[in-house]
Amino acid sequence: MSRNLEQEMDAVKKELEELKSLLLNRREDQPKSAGRIHKSRGMHPDPAIMSILDRLENACGSTGETGRITYLGVFSSGGRQSTWIKNEINTDELLGLIETRTAEKVLTCIGNNDRLNLLLALLRQPMTVAALVEKCGYNSTGQVYHHLKPLIAADLVTEDKDAAKGTYSVVPHRVQGIIMLLAGVHDMTDVQYSTGNWDADNNETAGTG
Repeated sequence: MSRNLEQEMDAVKKELEELKSLLLNRREDQPKSAGRIHKSRGMHPDPAIMSILDRLENACGSTGETGRITYLGVFSSGGRQSTWIKNEINTDELLGLIETRTAEKVLTCIGNNDRLNLLLALLRQPMTVAALVEKCGYNSTGQVYHHLKPLIAADLVTEDKDAAKGTYSVVPHRVQGIIMLLAGVHDMTDVQYSTGNWDADNNETAGTG
């Protein structure tokens, strides 16, 4: 008995449309707010992601927190992989990092193009200082050590014990933090959310979101 693949595909499409309709209707039946939190609808086509957002909204509505975030990811480079999941992080605790000046210390440590270039090179693969001189365009190993020292002191970079002596790499449990910082920078410069000019002599930087 031959199969009618076209007919089967049409049936699958119909089932998917019905499922989508059911999910949308269920969403419409939900409350429009949770405490002082306004519930968002239709922000993402994946029902699983919307379910996570719904849970975050409900949690904030019941506790009175400014917000909660959930994030996860994977990064694989240079033969190494980092995978992370952080669930329902209280944004009041994140804002507190500014008050304790922790955010200032971290951003000051890496807020230099030379250090960022070293981090980029080491994120891609472990390297010796000599290799970093060539890769990053320095004139001497002394220049590399000068910018590497604060990264080592901040526990962002370490000498790699699994590689040849004098080889450096990003500390494994710091990888996700660096990637998430870059994700934040991406959001702040994404034209979908931002308008204005980031030049220092332009004060008309604004954002919408």
